[in-house]
Amino acid sequence: MSTKLEEIINYKKEEISFRKNQVTDFDLNSMIEKQEKPRKFILSLDDPDKMNLIAEIKKASPSKGLIRNDFDPVFLAESYKNGNASCLSVLTDEKYFQGNNKYINMIKNKVDLPILRKDFIIDPWQIKESRSLGADCILLIMAAITIDEAVLLEKEAIDFGMDVLVETHTQEEILMANKLKTNLVGINNRNLKTMEVDINNSLRLKEFVDPSKIIVAESGLKNYSDLKLLKQNGIKNFLIGESLMKEQDLTSATKRILGLVN
Repeated sequence: MSTKLEEIINYKKEEISFRKNQVTDFDLNSMIEKQEKPRKFILSLDDPDKMNLIAEIKKASPSKGLIRNDFDPVFLAESYKNGNASCLSVLTDEKYFQGNNKYINMIKNKVDLPILRKDFIIDPWQIKESRSLGADCILLIMAAITIDEAVLLEKEAIDFGMDVLVETHTQEEILMANKLKTNLVGINNRNLKTMEVDINNSLRLKEFVDPSKIIVAESGLKNYSDLKLLKQNGIKNFLIGESLMKEQDLTSATKRILGLVN
């Protein structure tokens, strides 16, 4: 039986094929020319003295369904910024996360934080598309691609001036991520094949990450205690979406999870 990740990737291949027929290279190049230069995503996380948050704008997910009903991406981005987030992660996948490509530019026109395009990137065409949308950083999920594909996709992103977050979940995936040029390695506490979450995954696997890399803990982080535990173990960067997206007062919730207010 195929896993949810395999299902998503198979659908993504069809979607990319369709989009390539809808949007020409000329269209993408024209859109890229209108974009500002990529904002420095990794540099925004490179503060060793504080907890750095990549705050995620996510309406729904395959595991939880609809997460936030009153969904205004620009308002949410402004709320995160006011809550002291360092960067933003914006879901663009429509079928499984109810995201949209247009959210990135909508947010960038109003909020000056760097933006990660969160999607299932498996084709070099998507890298060019990401830059045309205004993305400053892209996500590569090692569970969805080979090391050779990762090298190619990373090179495309770097050529466009974008940063790369490489997402891992196992020791094997981390060892592959260590071979890439980017120094941003995410450890996902959610198993994308079973959808189960265990925040101790970050603690177990951080030992295998090259010491020169910056670690980002992802998924299952619900409160300041979770972040404090990880910080005590040398992890100071966090990607959080679901637990914050459920909060009515997003600014206060963001400050609270960072330990800035009680």
